[in-house]
Amino acid sequence: MVDTPIDRVFPYLADFSNAVDWDPGTVTCERVSGDGGVGTTYRNVSKFLGRETELTYVVEELEGNHKIVLRGSNDTVSARDTMVMRPDGTGTEILYTAEFEFSGAAKYVEPLLRLPLKKLGDDAAKQMNAVLSRL
Repeated sequence: MVDTPIDRVFPYLADFSNAVDWDPGTVTCERVSGDGGVGTTYRNVSKFLGRETELTYVVEELEGNHKIVLRGSNDTVSARDTMVMRPDGTGTEILYTAEFEFSGAAKYVEPLLRLPLKKLGDDAAKQMNAVLSRL
């Protein structure tokens, strides 16, 4: 829950290049193609466990001003990020879900990645709340 109205929260989060501000793991995130709507692609470079990794994200869904779904992928991981928002008084309630599917050698170390991924998600939630509160 943030004290910022949904009409400011949704467009900010729908522009995934802003992940550089609210996701502590994101090093860079730039729009590669599209107008921000469904089909728009982003190049995201994140740092995780001391290593940088690049994923290409595609906007899969934008529903009204309440739902954003992005799919990110590279050779070793596929990620699906879903953000669902709803007005709550003068603020906005946000439910953010990130799902990961690993392939290749990364598939075998997936159990070891659960705790660091949870910490990254918790840190992102705190930072997102702080950033959205300043909009």
